[in-house]
Amino acid sequence: MRCISKKKSIIFVLCMTSALLCGCGKKIEISDPFELTNSATNITPLEVSEFTGSSGNLHYFAENLCVAEDQQTKSDAVTDSVAEALGVFLPDRGEITYQKNLYEKIYPASTTKVLTCYIALTYGNLDDIVTVSEHAVDQPGDSSVCNLRAGDQIKLSDLLYGLMLRSGNDAAIAIAEHISGSEENFAVLMNDTAKQLGATNSHFVNPNGLHDEDHYTCAYDLYLIFSQAILNEQFRSYISTNSFTSNYVDASGNEASQTWSNTNKYLTGEVSVPDGITVVGGKTGTTNAAGYCLILYSMNANNEPVISVVMKSDARSNLYYVMNQMLSNFSG
Repeated sequence: MRCISKKKSIIFVLCMTSALLCGCGKKIEISDPFELTNSATNITPLEVSEFTGSSGNLHYFAENLCVAEDQQTKSDAVTDSVAEALGVFLPDRGEITYQKNLYEKIYPASTTKVLTCYIALTYGNLDDIVTVSEHAVDQPGDSSVCNLRAGDQIKLSDLLYGLMLRSGNDAAIAIAEHISGSEENFAVLMNDTAKQLGATNSHFVNPNGLHDEDHYTCAYDLYLIFSQAILNEQFRSYISTNSFTSNYVDASGNEASQTWSNTNKYLTGEVSVPDGITVVGGKTGTTNAAGYCLILYSMNANNEPVISVVMKSDARSNLYYVMNQMLSNFSG
């Protein structure tokens, strides 16, 4: 399926109208911006120059994205009953080759940390030393953590390894507080950033994905956020690393170290990759409400990038089972 819809045409008309009214390079002032209800492609007013390259050619908001109507793909090759939402995206072709419930409201669990990492890489300095707070280490007993302690001093770059490999909820809070001063302020930045990326069917209240009724996304929004994040070389390094040892200074001023391993079973070798597929990396997520989730960045046999997502699988084994089915049948 070629991923072109009437939404893209609407965006083109909006851009052209803005250019005619305001002139190239002048800021557009719209008192009542046009809004596409229940769409993952809403845009906010931008300067016309943001739609043009150095040559002045008009660019589409979604020209490098896979865009499609809300529909389902039926195939006996995929056991879609084991997960609530599924998708396979081929960015170079602009195609969504498999989809189920891409726009359905869903809880993201720790796949939230894709956005947290992207924001930290956008606004943070990787060499900054972060002092871990009491609030950051105050996590539920069954929470996934990096075992940090209040007063630990650790580089932001190391915290991001803990965030993306160990899926540390304590690391997520420490990062949020460092970037925005508080978890609440960081959530505001998360929502603003999501909207800028077109992820308008999402709302975030924390940087780690611990369950909250008001913390949600959809599989297509997660694709939009992830597709932007993987453009960053450092982000790709985080998601593709199997293990990392952090050396830092604890609250007593002593040298300390921890080693964090990736939760992605493709990288650890616990799950085999389908023939012709090379997994670069991704992000897992699990809560009782969200089920088992995984968004993955791979290369197919033609060396084309593939983004695939499984949300709310009913078991960890089924998460990888259905992911392999999608990659085997819809990634080439």
